[in-house]
Amino acid sequence: MVEQTINSIIAAAKELIGSRGVVEDANDIAPWLTDWRGRFHGKAAAILAPANTGEVAAIVALCAHHGVPLVPQGGNTSMVGGATPPADGSALILSLRRMNHIRALDPAANIAVAEAGVILSALHDAAVAQGRRFPLSLGAKGSATIGGLVSTNAGGTQVLRFGTMRSLVLGVEAVLPDGSIHDGLAALKKDNRGYDLDQLLIGAEGTLGIVTAATLRLVPAIIDRAVAWVGVDHPATALKLLRYMESRSDNRIESFEILPAESLHAVLTHIPGTRAPLNRSHRWHILIEYVGEGAAEALAGLLQTDLIEDATVSANEAQAEAFWRIRDSISEAERATGPAMQHDISVPVDSMPAFMIDAARAVEVAFPGVHASAFGHLGDGNVHFHVRAPAGVDGPRWRAEVGEAASHMVHDLVTKAGGSISAEHGIGQMKRDELIRLSPPARIATLRAIKNALDPLNIMNPGKLV
Repeated sequence: MVEQTINSIIAAAKELIGSRGVVEDANDIAPWLTDWRGRFHGKAAAILAPANTGEVAAIVALCAHHGVPLVPQGGNTSMVGGATPPADGSALILSLRRMNHIRALDPAANIAVAEAGVILSALHDAAVAQGRRFPLSLGAKGSATIGGLVSTNAGGTQVLRFGTMRSLVLGVEAVLPDGSIHDGLAALKKDNRGYDLDQLLIGAEGTLGIVTAATLRLVPAIIDRAVAWVGVDHPATALKLLRYMESRSDNRIESFEILPAESLHAVLTHIPGTRAPLNRSHRWHILIEYVGEGAAEALAGLLQTDLIEDATVSANEAQAEAFWRIRDSISEAERATGPAMQHDISVPVDSMPAFMIDAARAVEVAFPGVHASAFGHLGDGNVHFHVRAPAGVDGPRWRAEVGEAASHMVHDLVTKAGGSISAEHGIGQMKRDELIRLSPPARIATLRAIKNALDPLNIMNPGKLV
């Protein structure tokens, strides 16, 4: 009966959006059935790819009428299985990739209106061409889409100065679970008409509606920038350096990333064309981006402190990009090193150095043979805490017998420290049970009440978040 209903929807969808917007070939669908990490695998009879908001609304209304779920997808770069359809084939994939137009870009107002399928790097290029920039970047910028970034409240490497996606979104257009359209694209500085539906949709992971476009904040293009690679002995020293530089930099530090020696080693081993920025080895490394006139000289001056062991400042743009390539390649490199449990966590910034050391040591003691370490955005208290398996183990078996228990321990330690088990990747399906286990009952009850009120048929990305 379910298969018959889905086939009827597929046939109707061809009438609504044209055969070009309906993908049924199994080989074409296959790449979109597995998450980026390769942890979750789903099944779907078709991908529906509308070309505009009206077509999205028609598809959603059709599926709501039949009670068939939809899983929205952009670049399929979710780290938590948030865009992977269920394994039973009960849902259809709704791809936003054809909706890839930048509807407006106003450099005077510092505003861009981008559709959900616009790739982040494309928005970067369009903004730069107008003397502006969109100040959010991450390793997946070549495939991550605006709709996904809004729906997961993405962070990235510039949160220290500009905040997460929530701070950069000025308005949202979305199709709600009944097929109606929410038009909130107007960039109003003041709007007190009750609940803020835009903010509710940001970070909802497609469970309350499908984001089709967003009005985004732009900032002036960088006049000059410099990137430094610094070696230090301990995360606590890194935090001292951050505080020292913040007090003297006039809000010019855009990024302050930390990584241990083993993360650098993984990149140098597995990513062709990378090389160590410093001549000597160091236990910890920091990547700092500084912007403003005379950036290289200013940054070099700030690094004249005995807090650091060694440092180099980019001599040109190519070297700056080479430094960033190392940082952006860590996830890819660590994936190549073998099975691991990845955790996207946050704790208060001042507590992070001790947490990075103490939590890693505690996990390694509790689970002999594993290796734990963290890297990421020290400046905003968000690191990626990975627990890697011993060499030569069977990945799925290790995850089931050891990895899951290690993850529970990491999340318990994060919760005890007053932190969050999801800082920027979302909950998806990977962390859903942990969110329920560790959250206060009032929080879960409220999340479920909102979900049930807006999506009573549970057709919006089922099995994710709540």
